[in-house]
Amino acid sequence: MKKNIITLIAAGLLSSSLILASSSVTVYSSATSPSTSASQGEEPVEQGMPETDFKPMYEGQTRIKGIKTEKEVVSEVIAEGLDSPWAVEELPDGRLVITERTGSLRITDKDGKVGEAIGGFPETDSSGQGGILDVLPAEDFKDSRILFFTISEKTEEGSVTAVGKGRLSGDETKIEDFEIIFRALPYFKGSNHYGSRLAFDEKGNLLVSTGERQTDETRDKAQELDNGYGKILRITTDGKPAEGNPFIGKEGIMPEIYSYGHRNVQGLAVDPRTNEIWAAEMGPQGGDELNLIKPGLNYGWPVISYGEEYTGLPVKEGISHKEGMEQPVYYWDPVIAPSGMSFYNSDSIPEWKDNLFIACLRGEHIARIEITDNKITGEERLLEGEGERFRDVTIGSDGALYAVTDSGKLYKIRTAQE
Repeated sequence: MKKNIITLIAAGLLSSSLILASSSVTVYSSATSPSTSASQGEEPVEQGMPETDFKPMYEGQTRIKGIKTEKEVVSEVIAEGLDSPWAVEELPDGRLVITERTGSLRITDKDGKVGEAIGGFPETDSSGQGGILDVLPAEDFKDSRILFFTISEKTEEGSVTAVGKGRLSGDETKIEDFEIIFRALPYFKGSNHYGSRLAFDEKGNLLVSTGERQTDETRDKAQELDNGYGKILRITTDGKPAEGNPFIGKEGIMPEIYSYGHRNVQGLAVDPRTNEIWAAEMGPQGGDELNLIKPGLNYGWPVISYGEEYTGLPVKEGISHKEGMEQPVYYWDPVIAPSGMSFYNSDSIPEWKDNLFIACLRGEHIARIEITDNKITGEERLLEGEGERFRDVTIGSDGALYAVTDSGKLYKIRTAQE
């Protein structure tokens, strides 16, 4: 339950109907927080009925014990009126860059002041799940001002998940010299399951997630290695296959592929402790997954799944495991629709250190995941009472979480000061 709600007066209106909205600061008590239904931190946070009859292969693969943030969690809506925001990342100077699926980039400060729409992108298919999707500042952004993006590029042949890069102009009004450096071919006339998260690996290569485009016609391509559907790809910042990729030099196989057999990966993050790659994957009805990504491995979709078709029928043979296919480290049933995610790499909130935070759409919360020795050891649900579809979450250099929602809000989340 909400312990205290402090309503702040909005600081003013910005252009394009964007509001600087210190509209509500909500303080949650750790004793009565809606962020978890766990009793004494032992029962799982998920108490609802599962959507399928599958059983986990090992203890702790699903419905792990609940954990609680000991300090009070404070959430604040610092801006609203964003147009279908999809991704949020921090720039080196502490400001945030936010993509809007409908075709723009915005820059906002930590007080919620949102700048004018920034253009300069090629035509995208913003219907369905497409548009301007992820954004990632180059590691040398201070000097180069380069930003990397994923977009659903629109062509006469159909759309495709594409990776592009461009330079933020000095006056911050446009993206200059935008170029597409990689396409997860083939093109397809559909508007769903683009995947589209970006992350840097320890060598500075780009990790790119894709989806299998959702249709019966395309989903089997996740098991095939001659295309970019349902994959984690690893490329250089110029769009070339990264050195050491597992299928380089093998005939008929796309050399950019790092792993395969994915449905729709919208969460991708590298553990700063180990440099290991983690991916959150949207399942069908039941069976959202959290996977530890290893080179060359097959993660099973659509052959195996802990979910079922939306009709209630089984996916393929209706099996959840098969030799030669990887098991998820963790799965959710019912689904939470995991989207963007980040590891908490700040010292500001010690009890969150090294935890994984996942923005959840259908779940309408931010999941805090505790990982020990590559096993999930605890789960908490933050901001469950907000009624928002959380699309992405990032960690600010100030130690706060920043999250965007499908309704156009930007949240700042932290713990109460002593």
